[in-house]
Amino acid sequence: MIMPQVAKRSALFGGHDQYLFREGTHSRLYEKLGAHLVEGATHFAVWAPNALSVAVVGDFNGWDPRANPMQGSDAGVWSARVPGAKPGTVYKFHVVSRNAGHRVDKADPYAFRAEEPPRTGSVVWDLAYEWNDAEWMAKRKSRNALDAPWSIYEAHLGSWRRSPDNPEKVLGYRDLAHPLAEYATQMGFTHVELLPVMEHPFYGSWGYQTTGYFAPSSRQGTPQDFMYLVDVLHQAGIGVILDWVPSHFPWDQHGLGFFDGSHLYEHADPRQGHHPDWASAIFNYGRNEVRSFLASSARFWLDKYHADGLRVDAVASMLYLDYGRKQGEWIPNRHGGRENLEAIEFLRFLNETVYRDFPDVQTIAEESTAWPQVSRPTYLGGLGFGMKWNMGWMHDTLRYFQTDPVHRKYHHDELTFSLWYAFHENFVLPISHDEVVHGKSSLIGRMPGDAWQQFANLRALFGLMWAHPGKKLLFMGCEFGQRREWAHESSLEWHVLAADPRHEGVQRWVADLNRLYTSEKSLFAKDFSMEGFRWIQ
Repeated sequence: MIMPQVAKRSALFGGHDQYLFREGTHSRLYEKLGAHLVEGATHFAVWAPNALSVAVVGDFNGWDPRANPMQGSDAGVWSARVPGAKPGTVYKFHVVSRNAGHRVDKADPYAFRAEEPPRTGSVVWDLAYEWNDAEWMAKRKSRNALDAPWSIYEAHLGSWRRSPDNPEKVLGYRDLAHPLAEYATQMGFTHVELLPVMEHPFYGSWGYQTTGYFAPSSRQGTPQDFMYLVDVLHQAGIGVILDWVPSHFPWDQHGLGFFDGSHLYEHADPRQGHHPDWASAIFNYGRNEVRSFLASSARFWLDKYHADGLRVDAVASMLYLDYGRKQGEWIPNRHGGRENLEAIEFLRFLNETVYRDFPDVQTIAEESTAWPQVSRPTYLGGLGFGMKWNMGWMHDTLRYFQTDPVHRKYHHDELTFSLWYAFHENFVLPISHDEVVHGKSSLIGRMPGDAWQQFANLRALFGLMWAHPGKKLLFMGCEFGQRREWAHESSLEWHVLAADPRHEGVQRWVADLNRLYTSEKSLFAKDFSMEGFRWIQ
């Protein structure tokens, strides 16, 4: 029997919480802020230090800001106990700023559930769930170890598979759970990495413009529905990696930007707080409360959703103050350099926190530069990630395979160069969603020659990839040679498997490679050590 999670008085925001919050070391804020069920009511709490007043508004009071005013504290945390707010109730925080009386209704930054977009309200919700993945959790340490085989299937849940009767309809988490688990098992993948499932207002952002850092997208179901998906994957022996975005957030009015009439989560100066490439806001990593917010978000998904790891998006944009900027468009650090010292400190704190509390998970950095020691421990001066995407290998290898075979003899260095640095980091070899969008064509479409040659080149590419040192990551559709570039508004082209046996042949090839890879220890156990590789003369 599943009982609702009712917070006790001690679970509310207290003096010790204030200390940790202000210090920037609180990593369990999801237990303190937001909406929590208490006996006969819901307790609301929100951080808005520059607010003149804050009120909870929602279905329970006719959205009247006079009905349920909140009480402020020295830490800038406002709270209220509302008897009429029950699970399923939609609410927001009505914030009146000290800044010329600026008024705005904001979604709860710590909400466990949000309304389905385009609606923007938060929803009171209970996260009680009866997990059935004890066997997986007990052996996760060995399955997630750096010397274990990692063959990751990257998937976007909204477009992996859709209803054949209504291709416009996105399938729910529960609808996808068993088909995805069965497919990943049949294909021999060890892990599934999901593009961001955190709530996001713009579907076309693929989840990379997050507004709900503690809520799975309601487009595909409830929090318990997403827990069920993770649970089913775990029962099938498949690990789950979640894509997580602490690098920036969108400017949507209900979101984090200008939250209490001040630049609370972001930098005030656009040279620091505005991302020129994505027209989004950049977190102020130097603000301790923001560090606590982000660390709590990361911990939340590992704690409440049993995630087995986090792939941290756009790390390079966090590390460099001049990322995407021209001269004069950025502010140097206190030493006159371009390194974001506050972001570096945050990333180290993040990884230390994750590995302290969950030593059997992994954090994976998408870092596209030559920043040193990304996947080395913080006590050795590294950033502390478990692994890092090898973007150099990906670019060089794809460039080689896109070259006409008649010219390849002049470009063999593009295949061999990666071995000069293959053991400098704990690398993942990624052929990700970014390589099959924005006019780049599908993976097979990037291969030269006629159809026969394209299929042959694709098989050769996968053979090289699975034999090369490093863990493997392949985006959905690539494993059977989808012809069309990935489109987030429609399902993968599953029909090509029946239309052309060569697609099924590629699919079988990937499955066979996975079985060989996971059964042959020499192909994975020393991925990150020169001892595991030898040139054959």
